[in-house]
Amino acid sequence: MSRKVSKASKKMNISSSLESEDISLETTIPTDDISSSEEQDGKIKITRQLIERKELLHNIQLLKIELSQKNMMIDNLKVDYLTKIEELEEKLNDALHQKQLLALRLDNQLTFQQKDARKYQELMKQEMETILLRQKQLEETNLQLREKAGDIRRNLRDFELTEEQYMKLKSFPEDQLSIPEYVSIRFYELVNPLRKEISELQVKKNDLAEELSANKGQLKQLTEQRNT
Repeated sequence: MSRKVSKASKKMNISSSLESEDISLETTIPTDDISSSEEQDGKIKITRQLIERKELLHNIQLLKIELSQKNMMIDNLKVDYLTKIEELEEKLNDALHQKQLLALRLDNQLTFQQKDARKYQELMKQEMETILLRQKQLEETNLQLREKAGDIRRNLRDFELTEEQYMKLKSFPEDQLSIPEYVSIRFYELVNPLRKEISELQVKKNDLAEELSANKGQLKQLTEQRNT
């Protein structure tokens, strides 16, 4: 704004100086001591100077108009640029806000997944401990039964039955069975379910161990993603 004022003041000074020169020239021409030819030459010279001054003033006025138009165009461009800058800043702020919301949502989701994974891992651990305890109890029971069976084997000959032998002996009435056959049937009925249960628990133990290992790997991966 200060530049515009200084330019306008310079232009006003130029026009005022030209006008003052016009007046001074008109008032300083001698009228008493010149001949008629000199008067004619002086009038022609004055007329030419007046025309030149008028053309100069006209050109100055045109330049003023052109300068004003250019200043107006510059002001309009400034307004447009400022408007665009404000719009871009607003979009940038919106994008940053969305980024913060997404980061917060992702952080909450990772935290929830980690808590859920820890809870599930704890449940799997408890279930594994229960299975291991049950397996230990069954193994102890089986060991006791085997010890008792060892005592029986010293007195009885090979009372362990296959399923086919068991089904065959089971088809007879108990009063028709010998003592070894009766003991063999009872031993089969007691030990065989335990063996099946131990086998099933072993399979389940292996499956749970694999699932627990996979959950540990997933929890580690989620923790690393959150730290990055």
